[in-house]
Amino acid sequence: MRCDDTSQARILIVDDEEANIRLIRKVLERSDFSCITSHTDPLQALQQFQTTDPDLVLLDLKMPGMSGFDFMDAIRPLTPESDFLPIVVVSGAQDPDVRDRALASGARDFVNKPFRPSEVVLRIRNMLEIRFLHCQLRQHAEVLEDRVRERTKELAQAQMEILDRLATTAEYRDDCTGQHARRVGELAARLAEAMGQSAALVDLLRQAAPLHDLGKVAIPDAILLKPGPLSEPEYSLMRSHTDIGGGILAGSQFPLLEMARDIAEHHHEQWNGSGYKGLRGEEIPLTSRIVAVADAFDCMVHERSYKLPATLERAAEEIVAQRGGQFDPQVVDAFIELVNAGRVQDLLAKGRSNTEAGRLAQLAELAAATGTCVSSKTANAREVEERSRGSGSKSDVRIA
Repeated sequence: MRCDDTSQARILIVDDEEANIRLIRKVLERSDFSCITSHTDPLQALQQFQTTDPDLVLLDLKMPGMSGFDFMDAIRPLTPESDFLPIVVVSGAQDPDVRDRALASGARDFVNKPFRPSEVVLRIRNMLEIRFLHCQLRQHAEVLEDRVRERTKELAQAQMEILDRLATTAEYRDDCTGQHARRVGELAARLAEAMGQSAALVDLLRQAAPLHDLGKVAIPDAILLKPGPLSEPEYSLMRSHTDIGGGILAGSQFPLLEMARDIAEHHHEQWNGSGYKGLRGEEIPLTSRIVAVADAFDCMVHERSYKLPATLERAAEEIVAQRGGQFDPQVVDAFIELVNAGRVQDLLAKGRSNTEAGRLAQLAELAAATGTCVSSKTANAREVEERSRGSGSKSDVRIA
């Protein structure tokens, strides 16, 4: 039915008396109703109901083969709960109990035979007006639901962008591309997936893990970017970034930020209990144990101000060597599975490509600011000079 024209309503008449059907048809047609279907056989009417989806049913009660009560029972599961289908019983039954039973069975109105034509038309119009309003309300609700879904999607996207920028801010000073946080999020998600975690947890971890080093925003550059070893006071201050990050993210009721808080606070805990706060084994949240491996690996294979990058083989050997020591054995096993499947190598290749691009971008900014020309050749020469002063040995790998 068009919600703006009740005269186009689809009306189904079910009555075993052909004379009654002709009379009702004549009354309706005189009132400009044109979409009328009728059946003297309730079983055929039931089939018609399923194909035409009527807007109103005029129904007799006493019929052979299937009573009006049976008919209402049969169409009930075919009618959506959110739909308003007017059923008007037209019957010669005078017993009040029959009337009550019909209304309790799903009829919206009850008209006694013999009826006055004008009364039947008015009752039908009233029922169709209610259906008309119900149709409008449902359409309006659907529009509102679409708007709410769209707005919710926009808010979720805005939230993710804010969190992404927070993660990038924390990393940008000691990662020229700002990609470390994203790579850790992706690798952590792949590890969780390899461990058989639910799709919901995997997706949440992909979004929460990049905030693992949020607390670094409070660490001075003199410590964060120091090219040499840290002193004990400096190292103590560096360790505080887990508490700072956890504090920033604390107090939220959103699952994403709750997970991010756990990761920020505990991603430097170690399986054997020798981490920052001494938690051991399964006392450490699973997500933090996963991020610990992802973070350590990514730090080892990418260049930082205090070290040169290790090879994938060298970093993987170190991860495996710390199975049951620094790292959860199950997470390490998942890491090995990903390496064997080539699902770590692609992240490494992408990360190193972004690192080179980021380094050149920073050099370009420096050239623009100083009026000098720094080419890629100069950048490569600078890298060779730095490598000649450094070493790729294990002693140069510092995970903080």
